[in-house]
Amino acid sequence: MAVLIAHAMEQSSTRTRLAAVEAAVARAAVLARRSAGEVTLIAVSKTHGPEAIQPLLAAGHRDFGENRVQEAAGKWPPLREAYRGVRLHLIGQLQSNKAGQAVELFDAIHSVDRPSLVAALSRALAESGRRPDCFIQVNLAEEPQKGGCAVAELPSLIAAARDAGLPLAGLMCIPPAEREAAPWFALLAELARRHRLAGLSMGMSGDYETAVTLGATHVRVGTAVFGERPHAA
Repeated sequence: MAVLIAHAMEQSSTRTRLAAVEAAVARAAVLARRSAGEVTLIAVSKTHGPEAIQPLLAAGHRDFGENRVQEAAGKWPPLREAYRGVRLHLIGQLQSNKAGQAVELFDAIHSVDRPSLVAALSRALAESGRRPDCFIQVNLAEEPQKGGCAVAELPSLIAAARDAGLPLAGLMCIPPAEREAAPWFALLAELARRHRLAGLSMGMSGDYETAVTLGATHVRVGTAVFGERPHAA
């Protein structure tokens, strides 16, 4: 009985956290004279099992983010069968040899960052007939530990993606840790305007409200929705 009570309390807490994040997104949108409907809240479910995800699905949430193709393939097919309308977003780095599997599984890929991946995705699109939205990840501070193309390489990568027929939706970034996020979000927004791209995938648990005020169309929020993340196996 105690286990059942604890499980019910955790499910309630998850829904409460989701509602709080949704309210914060709405407040930030009002400050920026935007509609909250312009912002897609991606609940980052990486390392969380179905028991943590189902309360959000039952509450009507449908956009979820995963870091790894293999993990998503292992847990999402039955959830998608049970809950219609789910949109899966790949937010982690993608190996070119997994492009085909990613195209089959995900509805959006936020980490396109090099010509070889553009080519692999183009082949996968042609073979599968599916067309997930593609965001180019930009490594704004050129941090060696992070994925993403350098700002100087962005024009050529965008041109390659367009020439390859990728459904290019926008740009994505992860600002440097321990630094103010706003200037990096503003820079990504300027780059998107310069290249006539509407989508801005930016903002995580610690800075998503700032991202919304600066034009984010997609925020990727994990801990603020699910609580502290369990360690990956």
